[in-house]
Amino acid sequence: MYDFEDKVVLVVGSSRGIGRGVCNEFIHRGADVIGISRYNCDISKQWEVDEYFSDLELVDILVNVAAINYSNKIEDVSFSEWTEVIDVNLRGYYYIIKKTLDIMPDGGKIVNVSSIAGRHRSYTSGVHYTASKAGIIGLTKQVAFEVADRGINVNAVCPSQTKTDMLLETMTEEEIEKLEKVIPMKRLAEVDEIVNPIVFLCSDGASYITGTTLDINGGQL
Repeated sequence: MYDFEDKVVLVVGSSRGIGRGVCNEFIHRGADVIGISRYNCDISKQWEVDEYFSDLELVDILVNVAAINYSNKIEDVSFSEWTEVIDVNLRGYYYIIKKTLDIMPDGGKIVNVSSIAGRHRSYTSGVHYTASKAGIIGLTKQVAFEVADRGINVNAVCPSQTKTDMLLETMTEEEIEKLEKVIPMKRLAEVDEIVNPIVFLCSDGASYITGTTLDINGGQL
């Protein structure tokens, strides 16, 4: 069920954090992993995505993890900052999925990483991040509906605060300690605790799960 031998897995946002963890787990399970990161393709730029996909012939599994985040309050969010976040976190996902579906065989798998912010709201992130993550949930449900007849499963996960570089860059130790006190499990998630449910949704064990959003949040909702 968790054997991905001979599967081609495309991980978008592969350079660090959850994305890097996803890559490592799929490699461990025998997959041929291809990684997109800001260093080899800016997913907010259509022409860069087109160029990248010109060299791809097949993708069996797509995992979209890439995201950028700013914590400004709405009165301090400029139009350009709003556009930058939406272009990466939401429009980028749409276009990657669109391009991938052209080379994905029937029975493929897609998992999009949203956030607890997209389900609820955020202690630390701005309105653009929260809106983009809510948009990913809607994108997931609609794409799942449209490609179900091809046997392609499309799901999302909504992690809560996870010990990644991005989180540690945007929160102080004091803020983290304060946050942990209101989490029912009293701690942040480890990267592996997000990676493992993603891998499950890409496995044969999740063959009848599509259009769903899996909360991974230590009991916060």
